[in-house]
Amino acid sequence: MPKFQQWAAQEIISASVEHGFVVQKVLVQGRENTDADVLRALLNVKKGDPILAFNPQETKDLIERISWVREAHVERRFPDTIFVNLTERQPLALWQNKGKIRLIDKDGVTLTDRGYEKFGNLILLVGADAPQKAHELVSMLAAEPNLKARVTAASRIGGRRWDLTFNNGVTVKLPESDMGLALRRIAAAQEADKLLDRDITSVDVREADRMTVLTRPGSVQEYKAGFTL
Repeated sequence: MPKFQQWAAQEIISASVEHGFVVQKVLVQGRENTDADVLRALLNVKKGDPILAFNPQETKDLIERISWVREAHVERRFPDTIFVNLTERQPLALWQNKGKIRLIDKDGVTLTDRGYEKFGNLILLVGADAPQKAHELVSMLAAEPNLKARVTAASRIGGRRWDLTFNNGVTVKLPESDMGLALRRIAAAQEADKLLDRDITSVDVREADRMTVLTRPGSVQEYKAGFTL
């Protein structure tokens, strides 16, 4: 900016202060998980600052670099208020990779690798490509709420499919495709015969025409549920 323009801008700001256009309030809406101290530092404004000296666009750009923030709206509300509205990313799952646990959203964005304990009810995903595939899996599990409530973890196998771990230790091996149909078969078997409550260690539904169940003593049996799809 040329020196004259800088001088003119400063004169306008000075005049605005004399007429009471100074920051008295900062209102933040939509903050739940975003770190308040980080947000304050990026706003970088205090009571009594000239409100015209505050740049909403620059501040918006800085705030949207925070991992928790999907979108920010920042504006000056004359004569004395800075208003910030945050749209935060929503936690979807915990992701374990290379010995580290991170909290991720539906886009696979890491929200934090600290203080995630309060999200311990979320499914734990394991595998390098798990974040990119997480939304599909969680959405399909949501269609089977009785199963979802019992699934504690899911592991990517060969970057192609999932193994689910249930809260009683049972493993369910899902296929590469038609995952939703496979989950429906498991849910129907549970509804009809309480399959997951039996003395078993795993259920294999990778083949569309059969379900193989491994019992705890180690014997394998083909399970035929009394239902049709």
